[in-house]
Amino acid sequence: MALQCGIVGLPNVGKSTLFNALSSAKAEAANFPFCTIEPNVGVVTVPDKRLKILADLVNPQRIMPTVIEFVDIAGLVKGASKGEGLGNKFLANIREVDAIIHVIRCFEDDNIVHVAGGVDPIFDKEVIDTELQLKDLESIEKKIQRIEKVAKSGDAKAKKELEILHQFKTGLTSGLNARAIEVEKEDLEAVRDLHLLTIKPVLYVANVDESSILTGNQHVETLRTKVAEENAEVIVLCAAIESQIAEFDDPEEKAMFLSEYGLDESGLNKLIAGAYSLLDLITYFTAGVQEVRAWTIQKGWKAPQAAGVIHTDFERGFIKAEVIKLQDYQQFKTEAGCRENGKIAIEGKEYIVKDGDIMHFRFNV
Repeated sequence: MALQCGIVGLPNVGKSTLFNALSSAKAEAANFPFCTIEPNVGVVTVPDKRLKILADLVNPQRIMPTVIEFVDIAGLVKGASKGEGLGNKFLANIREVDAIIHVIRCFEDDNIVHVAGGVDPIFDKEVIDTELQLKDLESIEKKIQRIEKVAKSGDAKAKKELEILHQFKTGLTSGLNARAIEVEKEDLEAVRDLHLLTIKPVLYVANVDESSILTGNQHVETLRTKVAEENAEVIVLCAAIESQIAEFDDPEEKAMFLSEYGLDESGLNKLIAGAYSLLDLITYFTAGVQEVRAWTIQKGWKAPQAAGVIHTDFERGFIKAEVIKLQDYQQFKTEAGCRENGKIAIEGKEYIVKDGDIMHFRFNV
């Protein structure tokens, strides 16, 4: 299952610099370089040290990491909800993504003009929030007009749906994002068809200068305080440094460069991993001489669902799953060694797959 994240931000916050750094980054676990689907869409691998550990044990012909798509969404300006600038394109693109990466400027630079006249993370956040909320409000109001007629006829389902829609309207009108409006899980069905923009999960990226890469700065703290109410994560990175890191092909040279800044991994790795986990996704592995591969699934999925990611026949004809834990594979070196030492668990249809499981499926169609 492909995860697609849209990178958004006001002009001159470092959004495109970050996307370009991603586009230059080399895959660390396998020969799987960034590729461009469209001019503003790219695919990168999700960094996972476990994949290399497993590959060193199995020595496969190829290694296939799981991937994530990033979309460099057209810059937003105030009034986008009404079509200002590239507003319509921006809103159409963001409607299609699974999650939002919101880049916010947290650095001072007199040579780079800020649209607000000065660096203000809260302003940046609220401009985009407001435009998305206005568009969602428009969608909600249109549906209310449709549902009201049915509700007035006495239809109980329509009445309940109308009540939920008004709850969202009230929240959006008061400046809340849809994801912050407290409703029962089953009530979300009332707005599912609207594909609300502000219901999507968000990861905030504080783009700082080189001197703030380790400790952050006051702008970062202001942003963290503001988004705490959303239980959202803030990743601190310097897009300018990330652009330089992405130019290194040699892992040792890259590590040396990172150490000069006191970093143990790139900000892009943190961003990719953070985006991957934002939607509560996990990874399981398949391992054989032909390939070692990572597979993306939703946390909480049972074995047949996980098998279906490989092929629908695997889910339809599921019989059982053989499961090995990575630490056991490391200890006993081979699948045969794990089997001899009783470290292969035979699991049925109710088994909930764990992050890092190494799996082999038995099926019959």
